Amino acid sequence: MTKFVRLSAATYVIFRGRFTYLSIFPYTKIMLILITNDDGYQSKGIAKITEIACRYGDVVVIAPDKGYSGFSHAITMHEPLFIVPVEERAGLVRYKCSGSPVDCVKLALDKLMEQRKPDLIISGINHGSNSNMSVIYSGTMGAASEGLLYGIPSIGFSLTDHDPDADFAAFDDYAPQIIEMVLAMPSKKGICLNVNVPNIPQEQIRGIRYCRQTQGVWREDFVHRTDPHGRDYYWMRGMFYNAEPHSEETDEWALANGYVAVVPVQMDLTDYKLLSYLRQQ
Repeated sequence: MTKFVRLSAATYVIFRGRFTYLSIFPYTKIMLILITNDDGYQSKGIAKITEIACRYGDVVVIAPDKGYSGFSHAITMHEPLFIVPVEERAGLVRYKCSGSPVDCVKLALDKLMEQRKPDLIISGINHGSNSNMSVIYSGTMGAASEGLLYGIPSIGFSLTDHDPDADFAAFDDYAPQIIEMVLAMPSKKGICLNVNVPNIPQEQIRGIRYCRQTQGVWREDFVHRTDPHGRDYYWMRGMFYNAEPHSEETDEWALANGYVAVVPVQMDLTDYKLLSYLRQQ
């Protein structure tokens, strides 16, 4: 395991009128890691990955003050954002933010950490899977892919269990392996990984499998109800339909067969095959 020596960590808060400007003290040469999530700053998943990340350097946590699951790459544009300090101790500072996961990353990189950018961004650990097409709806992966846009290596971690008291013990084994693999890469720009861990006993996990996103589609079923005032409302629920259930290259197959699924993610949405066709017209 890679060893790092913690030298110092501090937070300076400078009051300017009614506004507070926060910046992380930049004069340290050890690794700096930014953590966020979409389940909120009090979730068990973010506590576990923060504990693991603190082994590698100084850690800054800025996470939503409430759940933002399914917010994808949403940002707040029509109301102010608030950051509130939650905890500060040697090597760790934590904040809660009134915005979305992507708001948290943007605020961290453009304000909170503007004097020194993090060496790694981690989003999660999400309570629930972000495999298959869920990646496009995921607030967890929205935050991770925002790091990709800044050229900072980013990892989104998820466990296929929505229970608020889920067991994250498997991450003690597998999160360090993936973190250290990313840190050892000769070129870290353009790295974003979607990591999903199956909800099975830790001893039954068969290892890490590098795979691609499963093709398929979510189909929603809206439950119609009426409130006491006679107003109609709807609860959304849905199911994922796997278009390739037997393909061993996919993240869904990996999870169903007891593997940790790791999918490299990119932000270029260009359909190059169609582009080539259009240019020939």
